Amino acid sequence: MGLKYRTYLEGRKVYGCQNCRSHLANSDGLISKQFQGQHGQAYLFRYVVNVSEGPEKEKQMTTGKHTIATVFCCQCDTEVGWRYIKAFEDSQKYKEGACILEKALLTTVK
Repeated sequence: MGLKYRTYLEGRKVYGCQNCRSHLANSDGLISKQFQGQHGQAYLFRYVVNVSEGPEKEKQMTTGKHTIATVFCCQCDTEVGWRYIKAFEDSQKYKEGACILEKALLTTVK
C-alpha cells in the first residue's frame, strides 16, 4: 500500500475527523448548519478533502429521493458523512456534489 498524502487546510475554522484530526473541510466551504444526520446535527459543505467514497446508492430522505455515497476519512477510515450525487427533486438540486459531515463525528482543528 502506498503513502497517504493529506491536504492541510487554512481558514478561520478548520473541521477535522474526531478520530484522527485529519482536515476535512473549512468554514469557507460551509453552506449550511441546518441539516440532520444519523448522529444528530450535520453540516453541508460545498467541498471536502481527505475523504474516500463508498458505492453510490439511492436513498429516500426527508427532503426526497437522492443518490448518495457514504464518505470516510481517508486517514483512519471512519465514516464521517455522505456526498449528494444526485437529487431527484428540482428544489434539492443545490445539494448535488455537496457533502454532509456529521457534527458528532467532527472536531475543530483550528
